[in-house]
Amino acid sequence: MNSVPSTSGTGEHTVVVKRVADKLWHALEDDRVVGQGEAWRRLDGRVFVSIDSWNDAASGRLADAMLAYLPRPLYTMVDEADAELTSHWQRAGFTTRRREWMYLVPTDPETTGLGSVLPPSDVTILSAGEAEAEPLRRLDREIREEVEATVGWQEMPAEVLPRHDDDIPVAPSKLVDPSKCVVAAQSGHYVGMIRVAPVPRQPRIGLIAVRAGRQRRGIARALLAQALGALHQSGIRTVSAEVSETNEAAMALFDGIGARRESSNLELVLR
Repeated sequence: MNSVPSTSGTGEHTVVVKRVADKLWHALEDDRVVGQGEAWRRLDGRVFVSIDSWNDAASGRLADAMLAYLPRPLYTMVDEADAELTSHWQRAGFTTRRREWMYLVPTDPETTGLGSVLPPSDVTILSAGEAEAEPLRRLDREIREEVEATVGWQEMPAEVLPRHDDDIPVAPSKLVDPSKCVVAAQSGHYVGMIRVAPVPRQPRIGLIAVRAGRQRRGIARALLAQALGALHQSGIRTVSAEVSETNEAAMALFDGIGARRESSNLELVLR
């Protein structure tokens, strides 16, 4: 691909920014890569951007080149405690769109109080790997449609799924993997699920959802009881989960099982 250079220099050093792929930029100083900027299209259709470092002039040049090339709106995620990084994005024109709380969730039933939790009598909980692939994908589509029809999928926390781009198709099996999902079934239909991503060092709850017509019956707690209990038996003591600060029901659910808020992330947008 033809590169798009952007230069800035003081004294003897010159930084050159080149677009080395459609959504990938390198900052070079004396032909040495000193920074990288990347953009990718998330599964909800939004374009997110990141820069590997804001510690030198190269990063500012990367931001200039990327923002001049990419269509808006653009999004990025930052740790709210990282005031310097947040400030750099704000100076580039980004503003805060929403906050996500990062929870640290215990798995021990003695701590969560979920050891004796059972699903409603007409609901069966299927352990990870037991659900059938096609009904599970159908449940995933139904949940997404329900969310999109109400608050919108953009209000859901960022999921641990493969990065997606228009030019890189993602197979359905990669999006909804039965081995990572605990599922609630009722009358032959899947009505709820919890997805746990095996992130290195600490698994992460990527999604917990119950169909609209089956909520407020204790199904979500039963899904958590099964998923967390299985993780505890395998030797995993804690998992992480992200919850939008506007999702009061989800925060109450995690607060009620002894999870604690460890940090928060800000989603920033440039319109």
